Amino acid sequence: MKFKNWFFLTFLFLFQAFSAQIKDPVKFKYNINALTNNEYEAVLTAAIDKNWHIYSQDLPPDSGIPTELKLSSKQGIQLIGKVQEIGKKHDEFSEAFGAQIVYYSDLVLFKQKFKLKNNTKPATITAEITYQTCDDRVCLAPNTLEFEQKVTPAAVAGESVVTIEEEVAVSEPTQNTDSLRTSDLPEAVIAGPAATKQEGLKIASIDFENPQTDCGVAAEKNTENFWTYLLLGFFGGLIALLTPCVFPMIPLTVSFFTKGSKDKAKGKRDALIYGFFILMIFVLLSVPFHIIDGIAGNIFNQISTSVWLNIAFFIIFLFFAGSFFGYYDITLPSSIANKSSKAEDAGGIIGIFFMALTLVIVSFSCTGPILGSLLGSAVTGSSNVPMLLTYALAGFGFSWAIVFGLLALFPQALQSLPKSGGWMNTVKVVLGFIELGLALKFLSKADLVSKTFFLKRELFIAIWILIAIGLVLYLFGKIRFPHDDKNAKISITRKIIGVLGIGFIIYLVQGLVPAERPTLQNLSGILPPINVSYLHKEGDGILGMHPSHDYFEALEIAKKENKPLLIDFTGYGCENCRKMEEFVWSEPDILPILQNEVVLASLYIDDKEALPESEQTSVDMGNGQKKKIKTIGDKWSLFQQINFNNNSQPHYVLISPDGKVINTPVSGYMPKEDFKKFLECGIGFFKSGQAK
Repeated sequence: MKFKNWFFLTFLFLFQAFSAQIKDPVKFKYNINALTNNEYEAVLTAAIDKNWHIYSQDLPPDSGIPTELKLSSKQGIQLIGKVQEIGKKHDEFSEAFGAQIVYYSDLVLFKQKFKLKNNTKPATITAEITYQTCDDRVCLAPNTLEFEQKVTPAAVAGESVVTIEEEVAVSEPTQNTDSLRTSDLPEAVIAGPAATKQEGLKIASIDFENPQTDCGVAAEKNTENFWTYLLLGFFGGLIALLTPCVFPMIPLTVSFFTKGSKDKAKGKRDALIYGFFILMIFVLLSVPFHIIDGIAGNIFNQISTSVWLNIAFFIIFLFFAGSFFGYYDITLPSSIANKSSKAEDAGGIIGIFFMALTLVIVSFSCTGPILGSLLGSAVTGSSNVPMLLTYALAGFGFSWAIVFGLLALFPQALQSLPKSGGWMNTVKVVLGFIELGLALKFLSKADLVSKTFFLKRELFIAIWILIAIGLVLYLFGKIRFPHDDKNAKISITRKIIGVLGIGFIIYLVQGLVPAERPTLQNLSGILPPINVSYLHKEGDGILGMHPSHDYFEALEIAKKENKPLLIDFTGYGCENCRKMEEFVWSEPDILPILQNEVVLASLYIDDKEALPESEQTSVDMGNGQKKKIKTIGDKWSLFQQINFNNNSQPHYVLISPDGKVINTPVSGYMPKEDFKKFLECGIGFFKSGQAK
């Protein structure tokens, strides 16, 4: 291996590392503190960009890439204890990995105490850290960096080493690399570090900036869908209006504003104020959650991954279901309702406010379980729980405000409303069956977090089928609950919903049948992961496919079969990669394309298998940092960076058999439609004969 080749490769790597597409969301600062009795403490401080995180050193097997800090010295050191982690810690359950994971954001310190074996001579202490950085849609290639600092014992220097700084001050690179291009570099760089052209990492034919066609679509970053929760809250409010706790109050509350008032304008104004107060009261219910989140930023992550709290949610939802079935009522203390009702007599705006408050309190028996469902869904489904709850409760209150406000403005509309009756109890019972189904989700979460894996995917589905059967039997009048009329006539609406229930049962049954690809995709995120299953087998490859793990080998296959090569830059610890495989690749209109239309090369950037010693090296990145190239994963990580100016996973590239980029590469977890468009665009262009 020639020195000049590695010199230019180093130059190329520095250029790529600081260019626009290569992400570097973590900056490190290395310090050593002098303690007492020849003891020292090495501190590696990582400043992490917003929305990014790195994993803890303590992760379960077959999940993310754990951070690993190694301390060494040629002069000899003795380590004291384990590496300590101090920072903004997040502990949550990963649906993709099916395991509990720990990671850090913003700022984290890795500390390792040690002693010098010879405290009469200076020593150079080397810190080597291996880590992986991820956000909510991509994971970057695992990185290994080295830092060096010289320690002069106090007995020799007469003073202590420099102590660690309180603030992390990392200088940004000042080198101007905007004018540099890969094409401007010498041929030695293009050949790569290896002896033969085939083994070179830089491929001259690859030009990702100028693909053969510009069709396709890049994935967009996922954001919290607050509007979805607003709509969920809105529809939840409409459903609550149909329950026997709320519906009978509509004419009662409207009459509060219309009777005895000769001033119609004032009555309408009061009705609008009444609607506003209803909305405000529901929004105010979310305020405590903002305060809680401010006190402990990761409290909702802890709630969503706590075994005991998920079991508590399971029991609460069962309790809600029993209330909806009519076995008991959930009500607030009568003293609260009485005090609120008396305050209505105050008149004016204050009286209107307490009228709205009375409505919310009295209807709690029916609205409580529905609001509880929104709470449970938000707590276990997002990192921004308080805002989601605010939107959900605002939607809930808005639906009530519209209905009560409009009926107060137009009292004659009351005549067109259906009369109270047994149909409202039917609504409650149906909601009770829904609560049972939702309760099982929390039990499943507790089962996964505790790693007992008792509630496997098929058992979960079987219980849901039993719940759905119970619902269908109820809708057709075969079973009854305490408040049902004994001689009630089965309406057409109940029969239609019952038929839909039968269809849902048929849909669920397919989840109990062995299949080549995952089923029940519409319920992903609710059902246990596909690997928590009686039917799951290890060693089956990716959805039955066995892709190549070497680019050059896969390219030769693509030439023989005359097919495009799909490069899948992935990782064993890449959560978003698993999500793509389980939820997108497995789709019936995607999987056949991957199986038949392309040659698949999955290049794992975190493969820990060591390269031959002749190919292992390190790249000097300046500022005392060195990047280690010693594993197969390091090789494909560097291959991705120097050829595609990208270090994120998943990252997909379509290559023609002669090694040229067909269309614009895409990164990250993306909707099925976007990935399909990317595939069909490139494959269609290749088949048209225009690809060369």
